Amino acid sequence: MRLIKLALLSFIFLFLLVTIISLFVPSHVIISRAINIKANKDSVLSQIKDPARWKNWHPGLDTAQQLMVEGKVNGVVLDATDITKPIIIILDKVSEEEVTAMFFPRKMKPVKNTWRAITHPGSDSTTVQWSMDFHLRWYPWEKFGSLMLERSHGTKMEQGLTNLKKLVHRIN
Repeated sequence: MRLIKLALLSFIFLFLLVTIISLFVPSHVIISRAINIKANKDSVLSQIKDPARWKNWHPGLDTAQQLMVEGKVNGVVLDATDITKPIIIILDKVSEEEVTAMFFPRKMKPVKNTWRAITHPGSDSTTVQWSMDFHLRWYPWEKFGSLMLERSHGTKMEQGLTNLKKLVHRIN
């Protein structure tokens, strides 16, 4: 009985210690990547603001099912195995300078994806900045998992921007 008590108290103490340490890890994380594309802003944004074209450059979306809203493609379904909570990316806002899409994972808060097109006076290129905005809950496993977001999502973002650059150069 004493051994069970000791094990239980040790587990509670360890959990509290890990939780307290995780409180020092930020709950708001932004990952950002950028690339220069030798094309005008409209050529670049036309590929980003149309979810039907995402499969041509966004990593992992080449086989994703398109999400139709009112007869128009408004996003993609990444995983529909749980019909009550599918994993989706939905186009949120489109403006002259940027496009925003919301990524709805199953076990996290929604993630805001923003693609911003920046033009430079006297230049023939457009800088495309892609950022992912994560808001994490207090859970220790989410906080410590956020330390890996840069590695897991950053490389996919770089690959996507490189694919976008190749696509726009091929079209123009």
